[in-house]
Amino acid sequence: MGKRRTRWPGSTYARVVPSTSGRVLVVDDNKVIRQLIRVNLELEGIEVVTAADGAECLEVVHQVRPDLITLDVVMPRLDGLRTAGRLRSDPRTAGIPLVIVSACTQHEVDSGLDVGVDAFLAKPFEPQELVRVVQSLVSSSTGSTGSTGRVRGPGDAEAAAGHAGS
Repeated sequence: MGKRRTRWPGSTYARVVPSTSGRVLVVDDNKVIRQLIRVNLELEGIEVVTAADGAECLEVVHQVRPDLITLDVVMPRLDGLRTAGRLRSDPRTAGIPLVIVSACTQHEVDSGLDVGVDAFLAKPFEPQELVRVVQSLVSSSTGSTGSTGRVRGPGDAEAAAGHAGS
């Protein structure tokens, strides 16, 4: 029974949780990290979809329509910063909040801010901090402008920079 709980059919992206408060697309090439993020968010009633790298993220993002995307920086095929840039340049995904979850260097933080990343969470991260950041960005993105539309204000970059030292 234990294995059945973690294996879902290919067409099902995530376990449906009653009173779901958002959908997050978790993108990381490390399966253990994807599962760790998934479990912590699902415990809070957030639906989770996963992708193994940036290329897979770009393949599924339009079907999944997440309220937020977490991205690792170092991944095969397409890294997190280039993925963030592509998501920001597509009008259909430009408003989705992006959170980098990675062992970030200052250069990666600066590059992330340049492409419009909303927050940074350094690995290893505290699960409570992950949940707080995700819930905060999901509620701000869905609260005022619809499910994925997000108005980015001039204070967004400064707020995101505050998460860089976490």
